[in-house]
Amino acid sequence: MTTRAKSRMHTVAAAAAALGLGCAGLLALPSTASAAGALTVQYKSGASGATADRSEPWLKVINSGNSSLQLSQVKVRYYFKADSADATYRFACSWAVKGCANITGIFGTLAHPTATADRYLEVGFTSGAGSLAPGADSGDLQLRFYQSNWQSVKQSDDYSFGAAQNSYGDWNKVTAQVGSSLEWGTAPEGNDPGGPTDPPTDPPGEGATLFDDFNYTSHSDAKLSEHGWNVRSNSGGPGVPGATWSPQNVTFSTESGNSLMNLETSSSGTGESTKQTEVLTKSMKFKNGTYAARVKFSDAPKSGPDGDHLVQTFFTINDLKAPMADDYSEYDFEYLPNGGWGESGNILYTTSWETYNPDPWQAVNQHTESRQSFTGWHDLVLTIDNSTIKYYVDGQLFGTHDATYLPERGMSINFNQWLIDLNGQTSTTARAYDEGVDYVLHVKDQVLTPAQVAARINTYRQAGTTFEDTVPAS
Repeated sequence: MTTRAKSRMHTVAAAAAALGLGCAGLLALPSTASAAGALTVQYKSGASGATADRSEPWLKVINSGNSSLQLSQVKVRYYFKADSADATYRFACSWAVKGCANITGIFGTLAHPTATADRYLEVGFTSGAGSLAPGADSGDLQLRFYQSNWQSVKQSDDYSFGAAQNSYGDWNKVTAQVGSSLEWGTAPEGNDPGGPTDPPTDPPGEGATLFDDFNYTSHSDAKLSEHGWNVRSNSGGPGVPGATWSPQNVTFSTESGNSLMNLETSSSGTGESTKQTEVLTKSMKFKNGTYAARVKFSDAPKSGPDGDHLVQTFFTINDLKAPMADDYSEYDFEYLPNGGWGESGNILYTTSWETYNPDPWQAVNQHTESRQSFTGWHDLVLTIDNSTIKYYVDGQLFGTHDATYLPERGMSINFNQWLIDLNGQTSTTARAYDEGVDYVLHVKDQVLTPAQVAARINTYRQAGTTFEDTVPAS
């Protein structure tokens, strides 16, 4: 999505040449915006340390023009230096006079990195923020952003940071646009925003989207079905022969105001005693685009002896119409906390499938694996475009798979937890394992970065939106 941004000065110079202006005329034209524009931005640092748990750029937008200013047309950019090349960030609004639900924040990468900036936070407003009369201001925007891995951030080398700015004042190290017109501030050299070739970003809310925060009461909540989900109860694989799929073992809870789904799988060492869990979309309408979920893997059971060959998943799939059918598709995150499939310990697989033959077994796929513990909550992102499949774990690229494995038709979105066999733990003592799910997101035909995914989730939650499905039927 990123293209090279043209220098605003270059654009001005070209316009001047077209008008036949000489050098004196060129020098009279400004290369950056000033307070004479339609707006002014003031800044205050809410966290002034050279390093901090999070950066806190507090902002105030002032209408410096002579007519009403629609805030939904305003974009403010705060420029900073990433703490590492692969660092990802999350945005949050602590408080805003206009209401945090009306404030958006997404991250972008500069086309021309400098010593003090290679990223930016772009702050915008929804239509609910309203307008500003001439001379009026937006009031406080108390914003923050932090590393996705919760490591500290270094601010002292950030272009827009002002350690001594402990009260609001005009700050030209942030830029502000009204539409595509730069109206305030000076960007890091070579990175003026605006204009037709400015690197586009994908603001939250664009594109056909499925979002679910799993805000339900139980597996029998009518809204689950209304929202397109099936809690599996029918027999069949995968898993231990004789095992059943138990809707009663899919439960919902709220922790610190956040709704969660839990999948429990239990066994007493026999197929008949094994209860597995699966939740999947009834529709196979999902194909290219971005898939994301926050999932909690577990290395140990919540009760009973450990050791079962357990599989905890987030994946997309369609039906195999015939052995080795070439229109089959499947894309998996699969965590095995106790090994299995020939592995003896923790392993996380991401696998892209072209097809398979169940008997005799023959598989055509590409996979990436990591042999380490992934216990705890993780942000999982899968992107599919017309050339590659990419898997991300906690903002880091985990695997890239080839165009050979791209999907030919739509798929369902699934979460399940099941036992490969009963060889890992032969005891007949009852045990139970949990897999947690925080949310799921699919954006049709758009490839988002993990940071953009986080921004969308934040926007939904700030707005109090728990479910949205605008993805058309396949």
